[in-house]
Amino acid sequence: MAITTIDAALLKKMFLAGAKNLEAKKEWINELNVFPVPDGDTGTNMTLTIMAAAKEVGAIEEPTMESLAKAISSGSLRGARGNSGVILSQLFRGFTKVIREYETLDTVVLSTALQRATETAYKAVMKPKEGTILTVAKGISDRAAELAMETDDLEQFIRGVIEHGEYVLSQTPEMLPVLKQAGVVDSGGQGLIQVIKGLYDGFMGKEIDVDAIKSSDSVKTDIVIQRAEETDITFGYCTEFIIVAEQDFTSQTEQEFKDYLSSIGDCVVVVSDDEIVKVHVHTNHPGQAIERALTYGSLTSMKIDNMREEHHEKLIKDAEKLAKEEPPETQAAEDAEERKAVGFIAVSVGDGLDEIFKGVGVDYLIQGGQTMNPSTEDMLEAISHVNADTIFILPNNSNIIMAANQATYLVEDKKILVVPSKTVPQGITAMINYMADRTPEENLASMTEEMKRVHTGQVTYAVRNTTIDDKEIREHDIMGLGDSSILSVGQDIETVAFETVAAMIDSDSELVSIYYGSDVEQEAADELAKKVKEKYPDVDIELHSGGQPIYYYILSVE
Repeated sequence: MAITTIDAALLKKMFLAGAKNLEAKKEWINELNVFPVPDGDTGTNMTLTIMAAAKEVGAIEEPTMESLAKAISSGSLRGARGNSGVILSQLFRGFTKVIREYETLDTVVLSTALQRATETAYKAVMKPKEGTILTVAKGISDRAAELAMETDDLEQFIRGVIEHGEYVLSQTPEMLPVLKQAGVVDSGGQGLIQVIKGLYDGFMGKEIDVDAIKSSDSVKTDIVIQRAEETDITFGYCTEFIIVAEQDFTSQTEQEFKDYLSSIGDCVVVVSDDEIVKVHVHTNHPGQAIERALTYGSLTSMKIDNMREEHHEKLIKDAEKLAKEEPPETQAAEDAEERKAVGFIAVSVGDGLDEIFKGVGVDYLIQGGQTMNPSTEDMLEAISHVNADTIFILPNNSNIIMAANQATYLVEDKKILVVPSKTVPQGITAMINYMADRTPEENLASMTEEMKRVHTGQVTYAVRNTTIDDKEIREHDIMGLGDSSILSVGQDIETVAFETVAAMIDSDSELVSIYYGSDVEQEAADELAKKVKEKYPDVDIELHSGGQPIYYYILSVE
């Protein structure tokens, strides 16, 4: 007998099965990255995104369609990492806006929800490109609309959606030549197919270990947000929690709650998304914050950290390092005691680059970049520690810009401006060109314009055999990546680095900056800088220890 409806209990099971299937396939999806670099991370980003939602879904004991919709939308929105993760979160956001209005789902409702999901995701991308996860999503929603008119059998419906989705995925190399040349399908599209296949498994009765998802370490990452060191901490407890509102949480209610939190602490952030409210405050009385929050609804994801204790432990560690004649670690900047006009947050990838960003005025650093993209939640955490009216965020990676943009919609008490820096050198140039006498909007425009003068090269190694830009690449080859193509391939790191610089220099070039990574000796970097100077005597050369992993050199030409 055909199954024609899905209730909340079954949808919960299906969603968790979809999450687990994606998690199981993440490394395979990572390997579909067009460029054979060691940090292909589409599968990882999509998995971390969906597992953030799955953890909330798994915690719901008696699910309703509305509670599932909230958990899926809020969890994925805040856990979104990388462009693929942000797009996946937007697909979930659109999908849940439809299903939350129903007690059960049939083929017609699912078709409508899939259409809304696709529309929402396309709107979230400034310049949608065909041959990507968006194309696969559109193919799925279009086929779902046809099937909804043909059958009410959900098994037939879901199976038909998957089959067509796989066909559209197989055609992505015909839409994006770079995929065809690399011999891969779109990795984000493959991730979406694996989610839906997992949903189908759950629909068909596959058992899922919910407890394993609740305690899963898939959402744990190595992202480090450098909190400003406080020598005199006025409010000792960093208090965070989420309110599941049980009454209308209006803008007036939100402002009243913020005012109350401000009366018992500082660094207040209250961000509401439908009926989910994220709260952050530094206070000496976390119990008072919790008591007031309980008047609005139930609480989840509670965390209270003793900042004085953390600070004391850090002082001890720093003293031990000094005793060993090692310099103490420093952090990006101190949390401002008084609110200031402008603050800066940057994503960085190494100790040396951290110091450079601090030197040009960045208040807070998020350690992430290539090997681990920060989430929207990481952005919100950093924003909460910068006490400024306007905050500039420099993602410094094309795969982090969307997560940063998503954070801007979740902050109401500060103006957040994202400088669309795609590389670390672009971020440094943007910061150098900030002018205090300009308005934030004027600075955003000028910083963005000045970044366009920066050409970036990155030197790393290949993780598989492939052909890109008519260059034969073998596993373990050294590659020089330009802004949009591979500029050099070889066996020697410094030779490839030199050829990469040479490919970027033209008659208008004035400055070459070389940032050498943690796996490069200074002597080798000195020789590279000397060789570039000899070849291009009219160009200024700057050499810096970047300390970045994975990439032997980050190079810029201006």
